[in-house]
Amino acid sequence: MAGPLEGGTAGVAGHRHADESLLDDEKSMLANDPGGMLRATASAGAQVREAAALAAETDLSMLADEGRPRAVVVAGIGTAGLTGSILSTVAGPRCPVPIIGHRSPGLPGWVGAADVVIAVSASGRSPEALAAAEAAARRGARLVAVGNPDSELEAMAARARAPFFAVPRRAPARASLWGLAVPVLLAARAIGLVKVNEADLAETATRLDADAERCRPGADSFVNPAKALALGLAGSIPIVWGSSPLATVAARRFADTLAANARYPVMAGALGEAGRGRVGLLDGVFGGLAESSRDIFADSDTEETDATRLRLVLFRDGGLNPEEDADEPVAVEERRADAVQTLAERRGVRCDVLTAEGGSAIERLASLTAVPDFASLYLALAHGLDPMAVPAISEMKELSNPLPEGMQ
Repeated sequence: MAGPLEGGTAGVAGHRHADESLLDDEKSMLANDPGGMLRATASAGAQVREAAALAAETDLSMLADEGRPRAVVVAGIGTAGLTGSILSTVAGPRCPVPIIGHRSPGLPGWVGAADVVIAVSASGRSPEALAAAEAAARRGARLVAVGNPDSELEAMAARARAPFFAVPRRAPARASLWGLAVPVLLAARAIGLVKVNEADLAETATRLDADAERCRPGADSFVNPAKALALGLAGSIPIVWGSSPLATVAARRFADTLAANARYPVMAGALGEAGRGRVGLLDGVFGGLAESSRDIFADSDTEETDATRLRLVLFRDGGLNPEEDADEPVAVEERRADAVQTLAERRGVRCDVLTAEGGSAIERLASLTAVPDFASLYLALAHGLDPMAVPAISEMKELSNPLPEGMQ
């Protein structure tokens, strides 16, 4: 099964702000998810299959006929922006051209006719993707667009006579990762940058299905790895690190979903970066310092209840990327991951470990995203939050977009 999770959950006292009983009452839990985020997240495998089928109907001959580009720019924001990181990590360090994620409106000044621009927007109307598509068409770059059908982005692609991958929007973008990522990967395959084949996609979809079954709402906390991870994180400050580029993409994805779904502040990044300074957090007021200053005569349950502590989540990718050089060493990354686990243990900082599984890079990445995606939803539900409705996001869009709703 995908992505084994190591490390037990804290006792009930360790997550005083969350109600564990809510997660084992399926009826009440689903009532608190009126938007169907659990259902949408469980559709990840179906998203892979649907996106692959829809992509097969997209004419990419013009894109492929012009050969290898100078560079590929993947333009989008939020989950759409993450697709650029996914493409980069699947392509690997041996990719013959640079792959650049661009999360701001417009395009870098150097982008021109020698380049490919992939504009991604789940809604088909994000300002970042639209501005990038417009700039690409104006500068003569090869354009590919991915987004909701019958949208402004599709119309822009049609005017530029560019390929458009129609991805029907059935849920918020953060629950549509694979529907957006697969077309980006297949567009890159058309120009010879990645070696994703139909078997890889099928195995990835199967793995996502299996993880959705393990993480289903009806599975009790003691057998559901996502609920166990959520309860372990409850009441903590999560620190999420990845041991490799692929694992770091998964770590950043988890940070995004924890923030949006569960409203938890998270620090995420690469383990190599952490070792240059951020690992010092383990000695800080929420880490080892809190443990060393604890009153040994205080009631342990009370102390644990009142303390807010770090909780480390470590994403590990011990395998070799088939798209990379088979001789690429991974020993340094693995030793660093072992060292961080040891440091956390010495300081009394709890650590959960998720390990990638699968043959292809895309399947290994999927094995590191499914359980955390569900965990972010269960953490929200354990706090009585609706993971779909995030008022601050809606208000932010209203305040930053001067156009009336009908004109957006």
